[in-house]
Amino acid sequence: MATVELRFSAQPEHVRTARLVAAAVARRAGVDEAVLDEVRLAVGEACSRAVGLHRNHGITAPVKVVLTEEEKSFSVEVGDEVPGPGGEAGAAEASGEGPGQPDTETDADSEDEMGLAVISGLVDDVEVRSGADGEVIRMSWPKTPTTAHP
Repeated sequence: MATVELRFSAQPEHVRTARLVAAAVARRAGVDEAVLDEVRLAVGEACSRAVGLHRNHGITAPVKVVLTEEEKSFSVEVGDEVPGPGGEAGAAEASGEGPGQPDTETDADSEDEMGLAVISGLVDDVEVRSGADGEVIRMSWPKTPTTAHP
């Protein structure tokens, strides 16, 4: 099982690099050429989402991307370090945001949901894990079976 790990600062200009690396590793892993655009787009969307979350929450830690070649599939995990449910729950109420205050969280939440919807539309096998240490979006694609030539 070959693995490539990429970490980049939460800057939008680094998303393109992550997309290119993911496509190159997917090609080398044996993912069908017809699927490489889906890999590129899905990884770009997941990385853009993670960058946005980091920037919105003031997190300076890098976005983490793990590309793994398995026996029959190629997977990509994109992780952010924004605490999930229970991590910072209630922080907005405690900070004095409430009625009469601008609701930027709702806009960010709707962007998150849109990003997840786009990823789900591009990838058949998607898993989202969320916890106190952040969220990971795991996407996987089948590898093209190699045929033995006589």
